[in-house]
Amino acid sequence: MTGETLESTRGKLERSLSQGFQALYRSQLGQQTSQAVCHLLDNKLIIVIQNGLTQPEKLLAQNGHQDLALQVRSQLESVLELQLKDLIKEVLGVGVTDLLSDATLETGRTGTIAILESPPKFRDSSSKSKTQPETSES
Repeated sequence: MTGETLESTRGKLERSLSQGFQALYRSQLGQQTSQAVCHLLDNKLIIVIQNGLTQPEKLLAQNGHQDLALQVRSQLESVLELQLKDLIKEVLGVGVTDLLSDATLETGRTGTIAILESPPKFRDSSSKSKTQPETSES
């Protein structure tokens, strides 16, 4: 998909990443997230996932083992790091320099900030389609 980044808009890239993150959580953690939102800001990618905690993490947190639940989350993020970086590189066509993640046990949200090697290239969504006729301004 690397060669397609010039053809895609920012919105399409963000949606592709959101879908990819949800698929990764589902396949690797068995966790059906309710929503994943991605935003590109220059050379940064911000990802917020709703309902990102696994059932064991929730169970630990609900029974007074918040520290252990956070340790489990930290280990899961560590194990998934390479796959997350690969997904981002595949969709955006640029590598990841740094990946910063955290989770909130109370809300079940997880957040990740990816620092990219360079800003990804994409087509401006306000660009005219090749099939749209040119209009003259008088």
